[in-house]
Amino acid sequence: MTAVIDTLPQWLPGVLTMAVLVVASGFFSGSETALFYLSRDEQRRLQSGSSAERTAAELLSNPDRLLTAVLFWNLVINLAFFAVSLVTAKRLVSSGHASLAGVLSILSVSSLVLLGEVIPKSLAVSLRYPIAVLAGWPLSISVRILDPVIPVLGHISNAIQRVLWPRVTPEPYLQTEDLERAIETSELGVELAALEQEVLQRVIDLSEMTAEELMRPRNTLKLWEPPVHLTDLQTHLAAIDFLFLSDVDDETIVSAVSLDELSKLPEKNLETLAEKVIFVPWCSLLADVLAELRAKLCRVAVVVNEYGDTIGVVTESDILDTLLDPEASRARRLLRSEPIQPIGDHRIRVHGLTTLRYLARHLDIDFDVGDDNLLTVSGLLQELLGRFPQIGDECRWEQFTLKVVDAGILGREVRVDIDLVDHRPPHAD
Repeated sequence: MTAVIDTLPQWLPGVLTMAVLVVASGFFSGSETALFYLSRDEQRRLQSGSSAERTAAELLSNPDRLLTAVLFWNLVINLAFFAVSLVTAKRLVSSGHASLAGVLSILSVSSLVLLGEVIPKSLAVSLRYPIAVLAGWPLSISVRILDPVIPVLGHISNAIQRVLWPRVTPEPYLQTEDLERAIETSELGVELAALEQEVLQRVIDLSEMTAEELMRPRNTLKLWEPPVHLTDLQTHLAAIDFLFLSDVDDETIVSAVSLDELSKLPEKNLETLAEKVIFVPWCSLLADVLAELRAKLCRVAVVVNEYGDTIGVVTESDILDTLLDPEASRARRLLRSEPIQPIGDHRIRVHGLTTLRYLARHLDIDFDVGDDNLLTVSGLLQELLGRFPQIGDECRWEQFTLKVVDAGILGREVRVDIDLVDHRPPHAD
C-alpha cells in the first residue's frame, strides 16, 4: 500500500487519462450498437421526432459514413489508451515497481474490455432508443470532423476489398418464370403445401402487378394542410389510417402521418409527426415499390402519372396485405365492404373499383394484364363501350356477361351483375 501511495505521481496522471479514454471508447461502442440495433419502426420515429432524434436519423441515412467514423475514433482511442498504459507502466518499471506495473497493465486491459466494450454494448441493446437520441449530437460532430478524410478512407477500403474479396455478381439461380413454372407443376403435399403455393404465387404476382393496380385513387383521399389538430379528425378517424399532408401551393402529397396509435398522438400540430414519402411512376412494379419503401424507411409511396400529377398512393401495409392475405382486395379497403356480393343463385354483384385480377381469382379463371393495361371493372366497361357506362349496358368478358345495374356521373359508383351460369360447362347441373 505504501508503494502505491509513494508512486502516486507516476501512475495517477496516466490512470486518469486512461479513464477518460475508456469513457470515450464506451461512448462510441455503445452508440454504434444503439444506432445499428434500432428497429425499422424506431428509425421511423427518429425521422419524425425532435431535433436530436432527427440528427440521429440523419446519421443513419448514411450508415457507411457513420460506421467509418465510429470505427476510426474507436481505433484512435484504443491506440491512445495502450500508448498511455505503456508509458505509465514503463515509468513504474524504471522506478523499481515492476509488480505494480504488471497489476496496472492487467487492470487497464480488463477495464477497457469491460467498461469500454462489453458493458456499454449490453446497455445499448436494452436502452437503444434513448442512447441513440442522446448520442446524436456528439456523434454528428465527430462524423463531420472526419468528413474531409472519409472519402479517402472509403477508397482505401474499396481497394482492399477488391484485392482480398473481389465481388463477382452471380447470375440469378432462378428467374421469375422458373419459379412460376415450378409452382404450377409442384404436387400438393409433396413439395409445397397449398398455402405455401398461394403465398409463393402472390410473391411472384408482386413482380407483375403495377403501382396503379394497387393504389388508392386520388379522388378517394382527403388531403390536409398544416396545421392539423386531433380535433379536426374526429369525424374522419374511422375511415382513414393515414393523414396525408399536401403542399400549400398545390395538391401534391409531401408527407404522411400514421394514425395506427391514436393514444400516442399529440392534441395539436400532428404534422410534427409527419413521415417522408417516396414518389413512384404509375408503371412501377410492386416488388420495386416495396423494396424502395423498405430501403428508405417509408410507409407511403405517392403514385404519379406521365405528366407528374398525383393519381394515388400505395402504402407498405397495402402491399403486405396483398402478399399475405389470400382474399386481399383494394376495393374492399376503399369501400370498407365486400366488392363482390352474391345476390341470388349463381349471380354476383361487383363494384366498378374491383380489379380484374381479383374478380378473375373469385371466378377461378386465369388472368393476365394485357397490352391495354385494363385493371378494373369500370376501366373494362369504359374501354368496351367507348363511353361512361349507363344502367342497362351489357358487355362480354372472359365468357361472362356483365350487366350494368348502377352508374353514377363520370363513371363513378358503377356496379355490374354477373350471371355465373354463363360460364358453366355443358355437362354441369
